Amino acid sequence: MNHNTPVPPLSPRPLRHLSEVQRRVVTAGRLRATGVSVAEANEQCRPGGPWQQILPGVFLLHPGPPTSEERLHAVLMYAAREQSAGVPTQPGAEEPHRPVYADAMITGLAALTLHGFSSTPPLPSLDRIDVLVPRMRRLRSTGGARIVRTSGLPAAEQVTGLPVAPVPRALADAVTELTDGGAVRRLLTEAVRGGHCEPAAVVRELNNAKLLSRPHVVDAVDSLLAEGRAIAEDRLYRMVEEYGLPDPVWNVDLRLPGGPHLGGLDAYWPVQAVAVELDTRAPRQDEDALWSEYARKREHLERLGITVVHITPRKLRDAMEQQATVVRTALMASGDRDPAAYVVVLPR
Repeated sequence: MNHNTPVPPLSPRPLRHLSEVQRRVVTAGRLRATGVSVAEANEQCRPGGPWQQILPGVFLLHPGPPTSEERLHAVLMYAAREQSAGVPTQPGAEEPHRPVYADAMITGLAALTLHGFSSTPPLPSLDRIDVLVPRMRRLRSTGGARIVRTSGLPAAEQVTGLPVAPVPRALADAVTELTDGGAVRRLLTEAVRGGHCEPAAVVRELNNAKLLSRPHVVDAVDSLLAEGRAIAEDRLYRMVEEYGLPDPVWNVDLRLPGGPHLGGLDAYWPVQAVAVELDTRAPRQDEDALWSEYARKREHLERLGITVVHITPRKLRDAMEQQATVVRTALMASGDRDPAAYVVVLPR
């Protein structure tokens, strides 16, 4: 056979255990397993041929442009360990198994789009798709795949059958490539307003990625923390109203009469001497010092007979009824405690 000899299109032997997209996007190893050699696959990918090689070792078994789904699977097939490209069906099973990709997941803007963000570009407009892999993997960015390395791979979330990085990690990987402060602010704001994650988780990932030294990122984080606190305060108001708790005094400072400032509180019930404090710390370099400050304030107040209920925004979001029960229990137990010290309550 020479290059002038027409080559009939090859068709790998049927693989019923593969998903439909895996029958259109396959690795060189999968082709070999079905009887198609690398030389034969390369011949099919000649100009005008029925196949195309879209990434090293990854073939698209039709001549047209790949769909977004095909691009996502191709990037994962390129980055994942070869044995993870598919799982054989169990004897007698009729439905194909979903593909399983080990040590690789979609991240960055593509991941955020898959998570449902509206402020990210649609998948077809992305020139490259970010894929997160362990640091020691020997891979390079090429074609439509950008390799992002990490020393600790997070647990992937399954979105439309694909392994996708959690929102905080995907945000950090997306922000790494962005220089527009407005774009960064929109992404971070949508993450919180959309209920995808809490500000603390985002700031933690940005800090781990060493992005908090970039002025446009710091500005976006400041806006994010203000947004997150406003949302948490609104949830606290709703908790008190929806679960029938007595009205507290909101956003107050406590002082000893003629003495030092004891600290600010988000809600306080003076008769019962019960306080609620929202933990909206930003986990930056001084996280330990800030937590120590929280702990010292709480210990000081409790020595004065004031019960402090510490609530995180995430608990308010995911378990509001449980948090209301905790506060109600503290209020009911006030009659069994010794009277608290007299304190001055001032608006904050």
